[in-house]
Amino acid sequence: MKAAVLYAGEKKLKVEEVPLPTPRAGEALIRVAACGVCHTDLHYLDHGVPTFKEPPVILGHEISGTVEEVGEGVESLEAGDRVIIPAVLTCHRCRACLSGRANLCEQMLMVGNHIDGGYAEFIRVPAEDLIRVPDDLPLQDCSVIADALSTPFHAVVNRAKVRPGEVAVVFGCGGVGINVVQFAALAGAYVIAVDLMEAKLDLALQLGASEVFLAGKDDVARQIRKKTGGCDVAFEVIGKPEVMLQAMSTLRPGGRFVMVGYSAENLPVPASRIMFRELEIIGSLGCAPVDYPKIVQMVRAGHVRLEPVITRRYPLEQINEAFDALRKNEPILRSLVVF
Repeated sequence: MKAAVLYAGEKKLKVEEVPLPTPRAGEALIRVAACGVCHTDLHYLDHGVPTFKEPPVILGHEISGTVEEVGEGVESLEAGDRVIIPAVLTCHRCRACLSGRANLCEQMLMVGNHIDGGYAEFIRVPAEDLIRVPDDLPLQDCSVIADALSTPFHAVVNRAKVRPGEVAVVFGCGGVGINVVQFAALAGAYVIAVDLMEAKLDLALQLGASEVFLAGKDDVARQIRKKTGGCDVAFEVIGKPEVMLQAMSTLRPGGRFVMVGYSAENLPVPASRIMFRELEIIGSLGCAPVDYPKIVQMVRAGHVRLEPVITRRYPLEQINEAFDALRKNEPILRSLVVF
């Protein structure tokens, strides 16, 4: 099969022939329909963040496809079933899984990190967490549910616990942040979107934002505080400490700061402000598999929209062009590698 492989020290993926995996007991072989191109992979390519599986490794963690074959003991799936692969696969047995926080599984397998991922024609994964895709949904587009929708759902619903009437500000309206806007609006919040690109802010308005601010010109945090009197919840979906502090500064006393973006840098937190204002700092990682069917049903009902957030589609042979577009900070929400 063809796959885009990361070799140690390389900043481009090499598209080449690799062996077709065979499903073992409890596993399924999935024919990939599409795999989302995520900024997370640039951490491995450009910033020296190591993968748990030593290179060569196949990246890609936002995957939809069809079951090609199942291994011994798999009875819940059969060839031809349409599925989404959660970005984090879980053990279902550890303390985190049994307490309802499977996204923090002690034995987690991150697709495209611990195991080979979806920039390939086929992928072998444990079958237990696979999520069925109804026939009335476009299979390629549903790949974004695996991360670009599930991560924002978890951040808004499970971590921030956004309530109707609250004021929520979202810093960063890329492939994940734009869906934080969608879910926060669905939760009944007055949503403020902040980004450097007017095109992303225009889409944020279409997807439920009540107000937008163009970052980089004036003191956006001060403008937001003046306009709202302080936000109830602030999301940072970029991964830059300076933006995290800016987002935190928009909060009213008792407000909640939710960190969705990843950064390897330390965050110089203003301790006195947190104490005197009783601010909450909340981390948010991925999404537990149990929540995926809820998201699928929200898409089926038309409450959450997929098509506006998918900007480009690339064949596997052009995957490095997709990453170059991300590096150039082009106004992209989600690109897909499609098969």
